Amino acid sequence: MFDRWMDNSMSKSPWIFHINAGSCNGCDIELVSVLTPRYDAERLGFRLTGTPRQADIVVVSGPITLQTRDRLVRTLAQVPEPYVVVSLGSCPRSGNVFKGSYSIDGPLEKWTHVDVSVGGCTPKPEAIVAALAKAAELLAEKRKEMRR
Repeated sequence: MFDRWMDNSMSKSPWIFHINAGSCNGCDIELVSVLTPRYDAERLGFRLTGTPRQADIVVVSGPITLQTRDRLVRTLAQVPEPYVVVSLGSCPRSGNVFKGSYSIDGPLEKWTHVDVSVGGCTPKPEAIVAALAKAAELLAEKRKEMRR
């Protein structure tokens, strides 16, 4: 009974941890705007957390640079299973305008499995909310599979 209660409560409150892997802050601003009262992703249960050890969903923005690559991998290793990785914007997917630069070591898929990807430079808040909702669905499925 306790496990069922925990599963039910955790499914309604996915916590987000945001990793900036060298972005211009455009995607970061849009992610923060999603949590404000205008778009209010918190009504869907999403909350930002300050530590990866409490995260359910990891949102990565910016191109993966040589300096941030190792930090990204170490941070993802601290996130408890199961978790979902969301790629925010064009930079983690392809490097965007920074592709081919000497300091870029992406895309993000090279270093971790990406569950949900939001395209755009910068992505619209509505697209971010839709991606977070999809990430929450995937998280629920991963939790069910772990229980089996």
